[in-house]
Amino acid sequence: MLNDAEVERLDAEAVNSAKVRQPLYAARKKIFPKRASGNFRRFKWLVMAITLGIYYLTPWLRWDRGPYAPNQAVLVDLANRRFYFFPIEIWPQEFYFVAGLLVMAGIGLFLITSTVGRAWCGYTCPQTVWVDLFLVVERAVEGDRNARMKLDAGPWTLDKIGKRVVKHAIWLAIAVATGGAWIFYFADAPTLLHDFATGSAAPVAYITVAVLTATTYTFGGIMREQVCIYMCPWPRIQAAMLDEHSLTVTYNDWRGEPRSRHAKKAAAAGQAVGDCVDCNACVAVCPMGIDIRDGQQLECITCALCIDACDAVMDKVGRERGLISYATLSDYNANMALATGGTGKIDPARVRDANGKLASGLAHFHIRKIFRPRTFVYMGAWSLAGLALLYALLTRDRLEVNVLHDRNPQFVTLSDGSIRNGYTVKLLNMIPEPRTIVVTMQGLPGGEMTVTGIEQPAGRSVAIEVEPDRLKTIKVFVRQPLEFIEGEAQTFTFVVEDKASFERDEYVATFNSPGKSK
Repeated sequence: MLNDAEVERLDAEAVNSAKVRQPLYAARKKIFPKRASGNFRRFKWLVMAITLGIYYLTPWLRWDRGPYAPNQAVLVDLANRRFYFFPIEIWPQEFYFVAGLLVMAGIGLFLITSTVGRAWCGYTCPQTVWVDLFLVVERAVEGDRNARMKLDAGPWTLDKIGKRVVKHAIWLAIAVATGGAWIFYFADAPTLLHDFATGSAAPVAYITVAVLTATTYTFGGIMREQVCIYMCPWPRIQAAMLDEHSLTVTYNDWRGEPRSRHAKKAAAAGQAVGDCVDCNACVAVCPMGIDIRDGQQLECITCALCIDACDAVMDKVGRERGLISYATLSDYNANMALATGGTGKIDPARVRDANGKLASGLAHFHIRKIFRPRTFVYMGAWSLAGLALLYALLTRDRLEVNVLHDRNPQFVTLSDGSIRNGYTVKLLNMIPEPRTIVVTMQGLPGGEMTVTGIEQPAGRSVAIEVEPDRLKTIKVFVRQPLEFIEGEAQTFTFVVEDKASFERDEYVATFNSPGKSK
């Protein structure tokens, strides 16, 4: 048993331990990315303009499909269960095309990641694109990094309140436009815009816009990097896609270390210094708030803005660009081995020659390293899936027939002794033009058919008018004289054909009877 003194001592230790215990969830530290300039920043502007342009403008593009189909170039017509993409029309039973595109997208993501790292995250991910757009607004209203930090830390004045109201109002307008653009993909855009503005659109349209407005505003404006760090699974998966020949944004510490803010003074004093001047420019422009000099990190989206910032500093101090660059692990290890000479300690004399230039033996990235067995496998699988989809698209039938045999009764004996079977025949016209479909019987000796609702004598062929982009259901009765009955079940074929386009389809049906009488 513990005495009172020992109990008090344990309680005191527990209290002290609780005081120093780290919280389970750390509070978010606001990030104020500085505006960068350079090749990668210009490339990101271009990607942002293209992706946002595609998203916002696509529903307004027109495509003439004739008088019987909508003229919106890209349309997900849920009411009629169609998907239109320029000249292509996809029916529900052809959803395998969409599945195939998703497979291609997945394989393409693996291919891109295995070659150039998280390029998707850094340039084309919707979260990245909209955060970039929201940052443009923030900088325009509140100023660049230092001004925003000062404003955030300062008291709530009329100037601060005014800037925050303007910024968030523009953010909300962008978010509303994002949700509005999305619903235009599911109905005729001009018509829906009028209905939406006048309050006569369907409730689901307003609900969709409200949800997308809230998510865009929250994810792009409020949460920003937290979405990438805590919500997105890709940072945790992408490591499996990388190898020693994958390009990633890398701080070349074999060249930058030891870093110093006073390189000239250190050099004059005979101290060895690297190229990094410890200016933190790479940290200031990072939208994730990380220091790339700490090595590869889960948070890094490889947007390469740190490369632009570092290159600008290297230009100012008269050093070669590339202290931070896209590099592979194999190149990095080779350069580190040269810089250390196998000693494990970086020797600046091995990094630069007597003229102060980077040593010629240092490895550099070569484009040929992208083309390796792994990338060929991904590229082959991606190409194979694409070719398979293209072949299926070019060879698919636009005319289909389906037949259902009546179950009760399966056959009827007529007054003259002949046997009659009933069928529900479904004719699917999958083009936006009216068609005359000829339905013909093949097989079943002596058999004749009649179609309910069509005034014409019984025969082995009938012409049916089918509306554009429609499924037409007809009731067909097939009769066979008693003398031609050969057994309890005979097979024959319904052949449907469009004489104008030479398209045809077949369905093998069964004719039931009591069997041949003895």
